[in-house]
Amino acid sequence: MDNFTDERDFKILDADKYTFFVLKKILGFKNELLLTDHKRLVICFSQNPFPVWIWTSDDATEEDMETAYKLSDGHGFLNGSHRINLKYTLAEYFIERAASENKSLSILTNMFAYDCQKLISPDLLSKTDGNISKCKPGDEEELACFMDGMHNEINCDKKTKEEYLNDAVTSIAEGNAYFWKNAHGKNVASCEWKPNDGMASISLVFTRPEYRRKHYAENLVYQVTKIAADSGFIPMLYTDADYVASNACYEKIGYVLRGKLCTIGRTGS
Repeated sequence: MDNFTDERDFKILDADKYTFFVLKKILGFKNELLLTDHKRLVICFSQNPFPVWIWTSDDATEEDMETAYKLSDGHGFLNGSHRINLKYTLAEYFIERAASENKSLSILTNMFAYDCQKLISPDLLSKTDGNISKCKPGDEEELACFMDGMHNEINCDKKTKEEYLNDAVTSIAEGNAYFWKNAHGKNVASCEWKPNDGMASISLVFTRPEYRRKHYAENLVYQVTKIAADSGFIPMLYTDADYVASNACYEKIGYVLRGKLCTIGRTGS
């Protein structure tokens, strides 16, 4: 296994460009661990608090999966302090293999990957008060609060307030972060997009709890998706597959399910 990437890795990931969009992106950065055979297996861990990503080919053999398991175990990824994003077939193998060693692994999150190549205007666009507002210098602290709120709610990838503030500064400088400002001038929802290799990752979709069920996020995601699409990118996003209502909202504005994967780990990890 090598600890460097080349054009072979990016080529094999093209077949799973939706489900492994993030992996393809982080391969271009410095990571705490990177292992690849450039053909059938890629393991990448960027840094805490983020999950480990493991890509395997669709025709992965038991030998391939055993290699992935032993490498993951050998680097401490099965010790309860890590989460791993991977395909369901490999997840099932890991769970059964760990059980044979009296280790307990389970699926923590079921994930859907969507893209949007034909945007549909939401029915309630004209009935929702307020409008989109681009985050600007001076909004860093409020944007950091939205980041903190979202990650606390989904209970993963949590950072310190200082780290969120640094992320907010970067997002505002990049010019792709937005609020939905209601009729009273209150920032009630957030969303941002980040371009990468012809695609745009839609993220930071969060509505303050006291302002939910007013379709603010649905309309904000629609507007941000339109901005990304008009900029020449194919919008995509990850969702928790078990949030049926939220996924229905994405589908209403044109998002189409393209792939499935899951996150495994020990309960509470």
